[in-house]
Amino acid sequence: MPIFVILIIFSLSFYLYYKVKFYRSRKPYEKQWISSKSSIALGVFVLFFGLNQLFMYRSTVSLVIGIVFVIVGIGSCWAGYRAFKHYSPLAIKEASEKN
Repeated sequence: MPIFVILIIFSLSFYLYYKVKFYRSRKPYEKQWISSKSSIALGVFVLFFGLNQLFMYRSTVSLVIGIVFVIVGIGSCWAGYRAFKHYSPLAIKEASEKN
C-alpha cells in the first residue's frame, strides 16, 4: 500500500527534524519536550512499518514481526505522549522565565 510508504517517510522525516532540533536546543526542559516529540514520531514510524508488513507480505514470519512492530510502535507513542504532557508546561514556564 503506497499510503503506508508515504506515512513512513513523513514520520521518519519528522523524527530526523526533531532530533536535529534536540541537539541544537540549549534549554533542558525544552530538550526533553522535543525528545518526547521525536519519540512519538519514531513510534509512528515503527507502527506504520509494522502495518505495512502486515498488509504487504502474507507469511507467518512477517505477520509476527508486523505484530511486534505495531505493539512496540504503540508503546513508544504512548510513552512519548506521556512525556510530552509532562514536559510541556515545564518547557513553557522555562521559555517565559528566560526572556
